[in-house]
Amino acid sequence: MITADRMAAVDENAEHLGVPRKQLMESSGNAIARRVREMVSPGARVCIVAGRGNNGGDAFVAARFLDEYDVSVLLLGRAETIGTDIARENWDALRRAEYDATEVKDSGAFELPDCDLVIDAMLGTGVTGALREPAATVARAINDADAAVLAVDVPSGVNADSGEAEGVAVEADAVVTFHDMKPGLADHDGDVTVADIGIPAAAERFVGPGDLRSVRGDVGGRVFVIGGGPFTGAPALAAQSALRAGADLSFVAAPNTVAGEIQGYAEDLIVQPYDGDRLTPEQVDGLVETAESYDDTVIIGPGLGNADETIDAATDFLESFEGRAVVDADALPAIPGLDTDATLVCTPNRKELAEMDGPDADDLREVTDEIETLADDIGHVVLAKGATDVISDGDRTRVVRTGNTGMKVGGTGDLLAGIVAGLFGTTDAFDAACVGSFVNGRAGDLLYDERYEGLLASDMLETIPAAMWGEDDA
Repeated sequence: MITADRMAAVDENAEHLGVPRKQLMESSGNAIARRVREMVSPGARVCIVAGRGNNGGDAFVAARFLDEYDVSVLLLGRAETIGTDIARENWDALRRAEYDATEVKDSGAFELPDCDLVIDAMLGTGVTGALREPAATVARAINDADAAVLAVDVPSGVNADSGEAEGVAVEADAVVTFHDMKPGLADHDGDVTVADIGIPAAAERFVGPGDLRSVRGDVGGRVFVIGGGPFTGAPALAAQSALRAGADLSFVAAPNTVAGEIQGYAEDLIVQPYDGDRLTPEQVDGLVETAESYDDTVIIGPGLGNADETIDAATDFLESFEGRAVVDADALPAIPGLDTDATLVCTPNRKELAEMDGPDADDLREVTDEIETLADDIGHVVLAKGATDVISDGDRTRVVRTGNTGMKVGGTGDLLAGIVAGLFGTTDAFDAACVGSFVNGRAGDLLYDERYEGLLASDMLETIPAAMWGEDDA
């Protein structure tokens, strides 16, 4: 099954792969027409009641495949207010070809013609809430008619995800829905047909620009980086990239021997020093209290070093912490056998993945099943970094193909941890990992034609916002 939001993302990803929505609309209209032929015989009277979105556009296409029927099309509203170019083009095609296609400009005067079949194409899966006028009046008229009813994608007024209706809804005898079953149709009383409209499997498998829909306009929160000691650049990069990805504040907890140096990288960072020259178990209680008091999303690992007491401290922190954390780099040895109530995204590179008892392969796409098994075993999201990234929560697995060879330079993994954390405050772990990986690679791609193999991780701080919120340039 696929939710309405996920379906919208997959549609956009399909277009990114080269399958335009106009082509998908043509396939959808053809699928509607096939279902009509199964329900009524040639010569039957068919009335299409269409809204001004792509749901209506699908039905406009269907009319062109139903010349053996007596078809009339009623558009609810004025043609100039049709919401998408492709729906408007298909309406214009009907008018130029002299189909019986009429605008209903006055809902109070709406009258459903006598017909054998009504096609409900008023509203699609992306519309929620109670039907407003004129759709509510039209839905009642459809329900009162002595005709069979075929709904396009989902009956108007029915929530595609829950199956619930907040008011009047079209009572459909049959539904033709596209690409995959919608959760809200699982208990539908009528017949439901799932039509393959040619969306490639890659539109779901590969993370694409459509996945950004899940995070745009929904970012914020605080990020708390526990890093530094032997190294200082890594925690600074992670904290800055979190801000670039939309975090409101970015804190770095670091040993006092390096806190000033980390602060010197960027005035936007808030550095909180603690005693010593590396993370040790003595600091854990205070760090947990700080992170949980402010509902921070934690990044633990960048620049910590691999001293035994530091790994012990990382383990202690993760076993005590109950919030959200991105576990990266030097903290990853704490993961095998870890017992924690925290929600984690683990970001190993190839070597670190193997050390976590995961697979060791040059091409991570060849070992997606093993990565999925590892994620299931540890009970947390794994974002495995390579030439292509693989993300799994043990149930779902996605692949990210953005990025380039210039990103082999040190520090790009720290940026990735920060981006994921910046999203993690308002997005679930799996989606944050998928989108974070896509954005990180895209930020590098935006620079590659200018910097080539001389690209630096710090350069990418400037392109992260464009990678997340800019227009698709592929």
